[in-house]
Amino acid sequence: MVVWLPLESNPDVINKFLGQLGVSTEYQAFDVFGTDPELLVMVPQPCIAVLLLFPMSEAHEAHSAVQKAKIEAEGQEVAAPASTFYMTQTIGNACGTIGIIHAIANHTDKIKLEDGGFMQEYLERVKDLGPDAKCEALEQTEGVAEKHEAAAQEGQTEVAEDTRVNAHFICITYVDNTLIELDGRKGRPISHGATTADTFLADATKVCKDFMARDPDSVDFTMMAVSKA
Repeated sequence: MVVWLPLESNPDVINKFLGQLGVSTEYQAFDVFGTDPELLVMVPQPCIAVLLLFPMSEAHEAHSAVQKAKIEAEGQEVAAPASTFYMTQTIGNACGTIGIIHAIANHTDKIKLEDGGFMQEYLERVKDLGPDAKCEALEQTEGVAEKHEAAAQEGQTEVAEDTRVNAHFICITYVDNTLIELDGRKGRPISHGATTADTFLADATKVCKDFMARDPDSVDFTMMAVSKA
């Protein structure tokens, strides 16, 4: 498996990276300092996605295994819309970049993309591909690994080559008023029921709180909102 350097959960790093990927500055990443309502009102609106960084603990892996078995046996109560953009992760430490792609790709009706920029060209190239092929295309895209590595080096945390970390980014967003968890390791979009553009941030942080409840002693959780600047 190809392994990239891990991205830091840092809005300054992510926003510079978004620019390098050809995404308009109209939407930016912002820290979400907590799940309490008085902290959520500090997040700019409209918010279109939440990027959650969390520890891949034994409790999380056990929950994921049970969730996968249940979905495969029973399906999902509310299916993810067919229009949902989803890709798997087959590149080590690429979860930050994949989370960003998930956030942007599901809201191209709102976000301007640079003509000829990475994001516009990549999304056009993979629009008819399956989840695995989308990640293969990402790995084969000239220059994207270098952009990712440059962003990883921008962070405040020192990283080494071939670093494998025990933390993982996912994207929580909405498609057709359905709250969707997009995790490249799970093999499919995970639906969390109904939401609206107005209630999305509160609904998304409820999902984040479920992750936190599975590891109540951990402080290794961070959240960033992708919102209109």
